[in-house]
Amino acid sequence: MTDETPSSAPDAEAAPPGAPSMPDAPADRPETDAPRARPEPAAPAGRPVVEVSPGVYKRLTTGLGGFTMAMGACLLIVLAIYVVSPRSDGEVLPTVDYSSQLWVMRNDAPFTVHAPEGLPATWRPNSSRVHGLDAGGKDPVAWHLGFVTPGDEYAALEQSNEKASQYVPRMANSSQPVGTQQVNGVTWTKYHRKDKKANSLARTLPDGASIVVTGTASYTELAVLAGSLKEQAKTGGPAPTATVTPAS
Repeated sequence: MTDETPSSAPDAEAAPPGAPSMPDAPADRPETDAPRARPEPAAPAGRPVVEVSPGVYKRLTTGLGGFTMAMGACLLIVLAIYVVSPRSDGEVLPTVDYSSQLWVMRNDAPFTVHAPEGLPATWRPNSSRVHGLDAGGKDPVAWHLGFVTPGDEYAALEQSNEKASQYVPRMANSSQPVGTQQVNGVTWTKYHRKDKKANSLARTLPDGASIVVTGTASYTELAVLAGSLKEQAKTGGPAPTATVTPAS
């Protein structure tokens, strides 16, 4: 008896005759037939991506030129209005009615009061103050009356029954006379303070009261104010109402 060694079993059964053959497994290779997707650009870190439609994008980008032209035209109009509009570089001061202070001083002051009469309208009163009337005679009485002159300078009328040796130097900003000036036949003493651009004319009346006209105005304008001063008699009657008129 002869020993026969059986053949090893095949890994797969043979296909029956006539059966279609199975295609070989494709080798590993890149697929070139499918379209490749374009990589999306990475958004900046920390910034959200905002997608807009083509129409919105067009309006945002193509309208900038017209917007710039419109803004430029508006700026030109504003500049033209600014150029042609009238404006003042200086301070505009109000005009005051000092009739009530004049009435009080005329009737209650312990000395003969002087006030301007006949000054041109170009002399604009802008301040008026009375001091000492409510002190019952314990303090000197004084009246300040300020003007803007035709030369656009300042001139003030100061008068008081305070001791002349103290009052005049204080109002004139100087204790050193620089001469005298005749105004309507009356002698006035001249004072000047260069660092304050202060000119002054002063005189003391027989009753002891002093009058000082002082300010940045020239001596010529101060002489006009001094020459307009007239003694004021007591009148009595009700006091007028003071008013303030804004400057035009």
